Amino acid sequence: MRVTDVLWKKLPRGHIFRGKNRLVKPVTGLDIAAKIRDFEQEEQNMFYLRYPYLTKEESFKHSKEQGRFEKWMRKWKVMQAEKFAKHKPMADHLMHLRSSDGWESY
Repeated sequence: MRVTDVLWKKLPRGHIFRGKNRLVKPVTGLDIAAKIRDFEQEEQNMFYLRYPYLTKEESFKHSKEQGRFEKWMRKWKVMQAEKFAKHKPMADHLMHLRSSDGWESY
């Protein structure tokens, strides 16, 4: 019993990661280096967002000049045509109702 009391004294009472008495992981040099890398990457992203490659006017017109919308619209119409069934006459839809008819009609 005394051995377990000694071992349990190292842990805080209650939940070990919340509250007043919690375990706090010590900060290491690797943690600091990782955080610095994250800040540098974020700064690089902000730089690209502040100074884009194209101006607003160029970015508005460049896809139109390449014909991207027209290509996408043609592709979309083909996909829609494939998605929906071809038109069939009503006789084809109601063919299952004629199952009791004989081969010859009188």
